[in-house]
Amino acid sequence: MNVLIIEDESLSANRLESLVGKYDPKINVMGKLSSVRESIQWLSDNNNSLPDLIFMDLHLEDDLAFKIIEELKLTIPIIFTTAYSEYTLKAFKANSVDYLLKPVDKVELAAAIDKFVALHAKAAVAPVPDFAALMAMYQPVGEEGYKERFLASAGPKLFSIRTSEIAYFTIEQKATFLRTFDGQHLAMDYSLDKLAQMLDPKEFFRINRSLIIALNSIRSIYTVSAGRLKLELTPAASQEVFVSGDRMADFKQWLGK
Repeated sequence: MNVLIIEDESLSANRLESLVGKYDPKINVMGKLSSVRESIQWLSDNNNSLPDLIFMDLHLEDDLAFKIIEELKLTIPIIFTTAYSEYTLKAFKANSVDYLLKPVDKVELAAAIDKFVALHAKAAVAPVPDFAALMAMYQPVGEEGYKERFLASAGPKLFSIRTSEIAYFTIEQKATFLRTFDGQHLAMDYSLDKLAQMLDPKEFFRINRSLIIALNSIRSIYTVSAGRLKLELTPAASQEVFVSGDRMADFKQWLGK
């Protein structure tokens, strides 16, 4: 079996590739693509054989993954992966599309592949989703569209953390971490770009390239040289925290909402 992974988080893509290999070492992962544009180019290239199955993240770095299927009129079976919660999954159930909730569980992955194999053996045609319904369901509406929990880790131990418990998200040595208000420092499998799409913008703000903060984490704000703003956070950050110049106006507007 040949499969293609379309996922813009490298850690998630690598983990999924590892889980697929553990399910069946004979499965060939043809490639790992990270964007709508790259995926369309790859799937349109006549030099590439088409996969039997695609694992596809919903929200890629440049657009919604549904655009790939729409533009190419794909009929290849797809197992979607999503970091979002039940409001999104209702759309997949309504359209008979398989999905896996991230971080992907090996048991659920095995069940999804088993289902594909059973359908493939019967020469079943993959269902064509109702894209308008999917995209309507996918767009967050109010607070219900934002993440309420995140899975994080410290070594081999996993933690389910409520978003309300998180003071800030940070990049440290190219890895993403969260810091809770009670001081837990935990690793995550999301980039700050992806997190910014999952978080309620009323409660969280990306102040620079390496830090997203919760409103309640701000202890003090100081004006420093050249009009820059310096923040003191709770719990204290490991380094001094500044609002980047290009984010200054938006940050002040966010504080005043």
